[in-house]
Amino acid sequence: MLGVAFLFPSTFLSSFATEKFAPFSTSWRTAKLHTVLFVPWFRSNSRSLNAPSQHVAVMLHEVLEALEPRPGMVFLDGTLGGGGHTKALAEAVKAEDKGAAGLVIAFDRDPAAIERAEQTLAGLPVVLANANYADAPEIIEELQLPACGEQAAPEEVVPDGAVLDGIILDLGLSSDQIADEQRGFSFHSEGPLDLRFDPTRGEPAWRLINHLRPENLADLIYKYGEERMSRRIARAIESERRKRTLESARDVADVIWKAVPAAVRHGRIHPATRTFQALRIAVNEELKWLEVALQRLPGLLKPGGKIAMISFHSLEDRLVKQAFRDDPRLEVITRSPRRPAEAETEANPRSRSAKLRVARRMVDGGSQS
Repeated sequence: MLGVAFLFPSTFLSSFATEKFAPFSTSWRTAKLHTVLFVPWFRSNSRSLNAPSQHVAVMLHEVLEALEPRPGMVFLDGTLGGGGHTKALAEAVKAEDKGAAGLVIAFDRDPAAIERAEQTLAGLPVVLANANYADAPEIIEELQLPACGEQAAPEEVVPDGAVLDGIILDLGLSSDQIADEQRGFSFHSEGPLDLRFDPTRGEPAWRLINHLRPENLADLIYKYGEERMSRRIARAIESERRKRTLESARDVADVIWKAVPAAVRHGRIHPATRTFQALRIAVNEELKWLEVALQRLPGLLKPGGKIAMISFHSLEDRLVKQAFRDDPRLEVITRSPRRPAEAETEANPRSRSAKLRVARRMVDGGSQS
């Protein structure tokens, strides 16, 4: 079951047709919407969710500058993570005095992120959805959002289903996921090499590396990790798994470390970085869902609404760049991607590879895809 949590004060509900919040079905999933604080059915047993998030929102200033949130606006944060972007947007859109009520709808496939955000975002105008951001059109349709947000443009120029003033997707890993020993996102983790955003769906990465033929594993590592030594790494994994089942993240990282030449073991990134990236992309079908979202999400934007995407490797950035360029509904704002300021990369080294691209929905009368 999918859960959607409403974290705003009860008085905010008057802006919505709450009688329409009922279970609904699609061809691929059944969801249940709650008007009370949602308690996810998944509970992480690896680290306390009462602890504050360790994640620092990447390029927060640049995102707010691009999206220009104001009271009464409605935004989608497709990648909740530690909640930094969501919180900043929610604080900017909440109603002033008797003004229009704004809203942020935040999605995340990771149930632990949803559970943590219930505490950190309580009292703000936020809806949390434990779901894939590519599924946003169906869920937002059920929320009956035209009743909230800023004054709409004239009806004749507002495409059907266009209810959002802006969208943000930060495609990077959350620091909370990396810190979770049971998820395997860290090279030093003694826990299983899981790498799934939603630990209740699909197969963990350790099963993938123990069952794929070496040539197929090498192809996967090269395709999704752009790893030049993919065949050498795949052969090393095949050799080791003949002796034992490879399960922990540390064990897999150690095999990769030993497989690569000594000259590259002490480079800027860990030798296992690209392999872990490839496995993570594969088990979560990240590029598939990003392509789907890039086709579907612009249709949710009002004319003039903006979509901001933060990518962290060339595979993601290439898809975003091409989609923005080729979508007739969009006008590209950032001809070249914006990068984090030097002060940010010094304070948060994980932000150093971030690229921000922004596009605007044109006033074209087009319909939602």
